[in-house]
Amino acid sequence: MGDGERGNLFLRYVVMMTAVFILIGVVVVPFTAGDDRFFVIIALAIGYIIVLVLLYHLFENYVKPIRASINVTNELVKGNYNVRTYVKPAGEAQQLSSLINQLARNLQEMYIQEKMQGSQWKTVINNMESGLMLIDERGYVHLVNRKFLQMFGEDSVHYIGYLYYDVLAQKSIHRVVQETFLYEEKMTGAITRMMDGQKHHIEVVGAPVFNDVKELKGAVLVFHDITELKRVEQMRKDFVANVSHELKTPITSIRGFSETLLDGAMEDEQLCKQFIDIILKESTRLQALVQDLLELSKLEKEELQLTRKLIHVDEFIKGITTLVEQQASTKSITLDVKLEEGITFYGDPDRLQQVVLNLLYNGINYTLENGRISLDISTDKNLVLIKVSDSGIGIPEESIHRIFERFYRVDRARSRNTGGTGLGLAIVKHIVEAHKGKIEVESEVNKGSTFTVKLPKEW
Repeated sequence: MGDGERGNLFLRYVVMMTAVFILIGVVVVPFTAGDDRFFVIIALAIGYIIVLVLLYHLFENYVKPIRASINVTNELVKGNYNVRTYVKPAGEAQQLSSLINQLARNLQEMYIQEKMQGSQWKTVINNMESGLMLIDERGYVHLVNRKFLQMFGEDSVHYIGYLYYDVLAQKSIHRVVQETFLYEEKMTGAITRMMDGQKHHIEVVGAPVFNDVKELKGAVLVFHDITELKRVEQMRKDFVANVSHELKTPITSIRGFSETLLDGAMEDEQLCKQFIDIILKESTRLQALVQDLLELSKLEKEELQLTRKLIHVDEFIKGITTLVEQQASTKSITLDVKLEEGITFYGDPDRLQQVVLNLLYNGINYTLENGRISLDISTDKNLVLIKVSDSGIGIPEESIHRIFERFYRVDRARSRNTGGTGLGLAIVKHIVEAHKGKIEVESEVNKGSTFTVKLPKEW
């Protein structure tokens, strides 16, 4: 109640009391005369003043605080916890007002804490890396998080309030939910979904939800995207199979020719020399393979210690071109080198030389005779761009995203003939990433490939 309303209420009380005293005067005064009438009028006036004082005291100390407390209580019931009532300096009204204000403060603190906790839980749930769905004991959906919506599409309004089997068509999910309710323990399942044009593997985990008296009140479904785990597991299997195959080939050759020599071939000098050359070649290949495996293992375990130096590109490239030109000339391949003048940046020169040589040797190996290879080094803002292009056989589109995998070969027969170990590009990728850079590739079958290494000038 505002000050104006309280003033009007007190004025009404005054008017009522005034009317009562006037009525008493009208009734009593006519029955008196002389001095008695004077005393009666004086007594009525004094009584009127006393009643007004008592009325004001009663209004200020009881009526007004109680009405203010009623108004504050109504606001608290509506959920407005910011309201406070006026506290009188003394008396029962002061105690009542203080208690109501304390109640309002406690409710406000509880509301703020509850709001903060709700916001925190909402933030945590919506930023989980796994999808989440909450189902009650009747099967109705009560909650889904942002990751779930990314996995299954639609908005939350298409799920909340519906039965889980009406909004999720996968039978595997239905089985997980049913077994979770039936056995009242954690159950798992798996589904596959197409997301962003790619197939994703999703593990579904169902866990029962109990109340304080151990009654089943629903279930929580958690959806883990295990696509990356599946990919890594497949890569591990491929690696074991590939390294076994790569080691088997030279070992089989070395053993076979050694046995042939022991069986009498050593007596034929020409044949003996031919077999020993083959054994040397295969052992050299085996040594290169083991060396590359050790190198790659060191890179992947982050044991690589880079020697950070200021690299002057003009001097850096001279040693590389000298090594490559000789090999390129054996296939009549033209090597074009284009450098932007004055480029300097920080990096490990030995490791980066390994990167450039690997890319150039790859270009030579996969380019036919009389072809062309180019090395272009330039800058773009704070980046150094190293581009190696060739006019070789190219890479099929479906293989481009796999060429940096260990032992992956686009043309296995041709790769082995060139003496490669199948680990060169994997090593290149790790060295580039160790320099905080990245490598990209563009290619077209029978037209050639372009590898672009982007390195920061400082890191």
